[in-house]
Amino acid sequence: MREGLPLLSILLTTLLSAQEGKSVYEQKCAQCHPLYIPPATLIENFMEQNNTLLHLKAPTISQIAFRLKTHIGDPQGDKEIYRMEVDSFVADYLMNPDKSKSICLPKVIRYFDTMPSLRGKISVEEIEAVSAFLYDFKSEAYQHQKLQPLAYEKALKVAQKEHKIILIKLTREHCHFCQKMDHEVFEDEEVIQQLNQDFVIVQIDIAKESPPLGLKRGMTPTFIFVDEQEKIMAKIPGAWTKKDFLSILNEAITTQKGAKQ
Repeated sequence: MREGLPLLSILLTTLLSAQEGKSVYEQKCAQCHPLYIPPATLIENFMEQNNTLLHLKAPTISQIAFRLKTHIGDPQGDKEIYRMEVDSFVADYLMNPDKSKSICLPKVIRYFDTMPSLRGKISVEEIEAVSAFLYDFKSEAYQHQKLQPLAYEKALKVAQKEHKIILIKLTREHCHFCQKMDHEVFEDEEVIQQLNQDFVIVQIDIAKESPPLGLKRGMTPTFIFVDEQEKIMAKIPGAWTKKDFLSILNEAITTQKGAKQ
């Protein structure tokens, strides 16, 4: 039993570090940096639609993690030294951000402003934690469980083909409750599974574009359910817990089934 203690200690330390890193990300970075967006969607957004599809303010964590591990130091060299080089780069960039030091592709970074310095706003321990979070980030864990918002016309075609409900999500860039739902509800595995199974998502930032179907801008977040004939089934404003939001989704599904009978 005693021989197993060091291994258990290492595993617990790694787990705690991951949790701390994610917590720092959520507090300091999540407002601008999404965790994961499928590569195909990112390519379409940056290479074909000039960031008008997603309106991203900063690279995703998956993009940063990949570029860190392929463009900083020697990935084939000593692992401890390699990790130290990544940590050093992250610490320097957070304190002294500069586009000339960016590891992102030029075709991507051109759409973003230089991030503000976090000097005096983040501790050494938090920098170490978020650096570890970036280094250990695995895109594969998100590839099959993330939502992919579509433009309305494309979503309509998918809804008609697959007989799904269109969920129009009205948001604003600095909407606190929109961000709260994004992190607490829309990243939940059960919610993602339900949405991917029965819904097609359209996300509209009402400060940047007008909602479809002649809908008026209002409070955010607001969730509008539309059937495949473009009939508005329900308009639900406000932020919701996971339990309540799943109930709202189930009610929309029941309404759709009743309309088809």
